[in-house]
Amino acid sequence: MHGLIGIVLTFAMVFGGYLLAGGKMAIILKSLPFELMIIGGAATGSFLIGNDMPLVRQTLKDIRKVFKGPKWHSTDYRDLLCLMFEVMRVARHSPVALELHIEEPENSEIFKKYPKILNDHEAVELICDTLRSASMNYDDPNQVEEILDNRIDAHIHHALMPSHALQTMADGLPALGIVAAVLGVIKTMGSIDQPPEVLGKLIGGALVGTFLGVFLAYGLVAPFATKLKAIAEEDSNFYQLIREVLIANLYEHPTNICIEVGRQHTPIHCRPSFSELESALRNLKSAA
Repeated sequence: MHGLIGIVLTFAMVFGGYLLAGGKMAIILKSLPFELMIIGGAATGSFLIGNDMPLVRQTLKDIRKVFKGPKWHSTDYRDLLCLMFEVMRVARHSPVALELHIEEPENSEIFKKYPKILNDHEAVELICDTLRSASMNYDDPNQVEEILDNRIDAHIHHALMPSHALQTMADGLPALGIVAAVLGVIKTMGSIDQPPEVLGKLIGGALVGTFLGVFLAYGLVAPFATKLKAIAEEDSNFYQLIREVLIANLYEHPTNICIEVGRQHTPIHCRPSFSELESALRNLKSAA
C-alpha cells in the first residue's frame, strides 16, 4: 500500500507544485503522448534488447512485489523453524524414515503442514538436498557450508537480476529524454519563422522530453529497482536461516540448540519470541 501512496505523492507534489507556481498543463498534455511514445518506446526496446525473455517476464512479475512487499513474514519464519525441528527430529531418530520425507517432500506429512514453504522449490530443495547428502556420509560441515554458500549466492544473484535490469533502464531514461528534446528542437527550428508565442510553445513541448526522461528515471523506475533489490535481499534471509540450522545440525548440536541458532539469525522484525517458538514446538511434540 505504501508503494502506491508513494507514487501518488510523487505525482501530486511534482505537478501540484508546478501548477501552484503558475505553470500550465496544456503544453505538457499536448506533448506528452508523443514524448512518452519516443522515450517509453525506446526504453522498452532497449530493455528487450538487453535482456532475454525469461528475465523480461521475471521483471514484469516482480514489479508486483513493490506493492506486495517481501514474500516471507514472521509467521513463515516460525513455520520454517517448526518444519526444520520436525525434519531433524526424524533424521536423528530414524534415518530410514527420513528418506520418505526428503525424497518426495510433496507427499510428506511434515512438509504438507507448511504449504507456503512446500511451494517454494528453492527452500525445499535446500533442505532435502543437504539432509540427503548428510545421510550419504557427506557430512563435513566446512564442505557443506561452502556448498550452501555458493548455492544461496547463486539464488540471490538470480533474484537481483530484475532490479539490475530496471536500474539499467533508469540510468538510460534521462539520455532518452534528451533524445526526445533534441528532436523537439529540430522540429522547432523548422518553424523558426513563426512568431515568439508559437516558438515558445514548441520549445516548451521539446523540454517536456527532458522532464519526462528525468522524472521517469528518478521518480519511478529507479525507486522500483531499489525496492526490488531490498525485497530480494530481505527474502534471502529465509534461505540463510535454513543454512544456519543445517550447519548447526551437521555439528551435531542438540535439535533445540539448532533451532535457537536459526531463531537468532531471523531478521529482528520477523523473529518469533523465544516463548512463542517454544510454545509452537511444544504443540508439535504433543501432537506427535
